[in-house]
Amino acid sequence: MDETASATLDDAAEVFAQVRPRLFGIAYRMLGSAADAEDVLQEVWLRWQKADRSVVENPAAYLATTTTRLAINATRTAYARRETYLGPWLPEPIDTSADPQLGAERAAALEVAVLLLLEKLTPTERAAYVLREAFDYPYAQIAEIIQTSEVTARQYVSRARKHLSAERREPVSEDEQKKLMSAFLAAAQAGDLSTLEKLFAEDVVSYSDSNGLARAARKPIHGAVALAKVIRAYKAHFWTGAEIVQTPVNGAIAAVLKRDGAVYGVISFTVSDEGIDQVMWMLNPTKLSAVLPGA
Repeated sequence: MDETASATLDDAAEVFAQVRPRLFGIAYRMLGSAADAEDVLQEVWLRWQKADRSVVENPAAYLATTTTRLAINATRTAYARRETYLGPWLPEPIDTSADPQLGAERAAALEVAVLLLLEKLTPTERAAYVLREAFDYPYAQIAEIIQTSEVTARQYVSRARKHLSAERREPVSEDEQKKLMSAFLAAAQAGDLSTLEKLFAEDVVSYSDSNGLARAARKPIHGAVALAKVIRAYKAHFWTGAEIVQTPVNGAIAAVLKRDGAVYGVISFTVSDEGIDQVMWMLNPTKLSAVLPGA
């Protein structure tokens, strides 16, 4: 490679590095997986190297467009793959205490519960919502990226907002979330049925993601009484030797569980004035690498 070509490639790498956090933020929110998002970014980088960059007027827009379109295709494949997943599927949690490359100008479309709800949208609707809510792209640019009209782009975002609004109750403050998380952890470790039932909303739902690789419920558990009983039944097996760290995961407080220095689970939940609405247990060892790696 001659010096000119090397310098040109260095320039391409510098441009890519500058916008990479945002590209990762788009891809992760689309796919709910850090590993899949990295795969998309690798393909974007390869295409950026091969592109005629001399005719690209706005590299950041070009790269965001490429990332979004590849993520839409990858999301379609991921949705199909999840049909054979063993038990509930949850997004891969990411430690956001240090904001690792999420490019989160806004925290929108980042919480585990929101990403789970976004699974019910089409990939194109999801892309429109992510671009608007998380990165504040103008509708005209969103339409160009997802190859539709501006009117349709607005409709996609509006439908997504209505869907999320209908599915979610008004959240409580961060301080209240922390308070409830601490109370939940204490009651769960003690197997305190009465306290657990009081902490849960009557219609609480629990999802455990293990894909058959860890001991976990294969179906969602509904109701405060039923969930409290299951948690007590798992008490000795689940909490023995646990080191618990409360830390921001996907922008919200979560409990990271370690045993012998290795992360074996992440517990996150949504909370409203009615109590804990959803409990999400990430127990799949293949999806824990982005949480406190090496901690």
